[in-house]
Amino acid sequence: MLAKPPTAIVFDTFGTVVDWRTSLVTELTNFGRQRRITADWTALVDSWRAAYRPSMDRVRRGEIAWASLDDLHRVSLNRLVQEFAIHGLAESDLHNITLAWHRLNAWPDAVPGLSRLKRKFIIAPLSNGNVSLLTNMAKHAGLPWDLIVGSDLFGHYKPDPETYLGVCRLLDLEPAQVMMAAAHNNDLAAARHLGLMTAFFPRPTEYGPNQIRDLGPEADWDIIARDIEHMAAQLAA
Repeated sequence: MLAKPPTAIVFDTFGTVVDWRTSLVTELTNFGRQRRITADWTALVDSWRAAYRPSMDRVRRGEIAWASLDDLHRVSLNRLVQEFAIHGLAESDLHNITLAWHRLNAWPDAVPGLSRLKRKFIIAPLSNGNVSLLTNMAKHAGLPWDLIVGSDLFGHYKPDPETYLGVCRLLDLEPAQVMMAAAHNNDLAAARHLGLMTAFFPRPTEYGPNQIRDLGPEADWDIIARDIEHMAAQLAA
């Protein structure tokens, strides 16, 4: 049991709150069918996500200048379209496909769980997504955030300390008053190292049927739940 409840709870978003893989595969498969463009859209989505961390790490190491996640996604997409030999895409198509990350659907428990938490706590995303991406996603998926916190507010990507400490500064709270919630153990480890409280719940199908990581908690996180609704129930108790 927590000695003291948090004042604010910030959430990782991709995979934790929204089902990026199913959302993207569905949208791109429908796009290909409508445009009669044959491609292994599932493999492209998986490769696109695999490029996520390496592209951000290049920014974090100073190898390239700051770029938003939208920009990084577009660079990766340009490369993957060539690798997968997908033809017939106009500039407008590539732009629209990149913006598919703005149209991700929430896991079934996300909106009811967040809505319950919102009644008592400040809730916000703490995501590597940029503010415009997260704002559009919230509108699309009905996510009831109190505010939007994106990586472009800090010019840093998680797990840089500037992200976790930055949201505390924006909220005028000490790290011990803020809880980081995520389906990813490494995200929580970075937050705990900086003094934030932590909450874990698994998303065992985030990466599809062959997922091998983050199937359960890897530390004694402050809250361990089945999903966001279960997390809200524990905090209410």
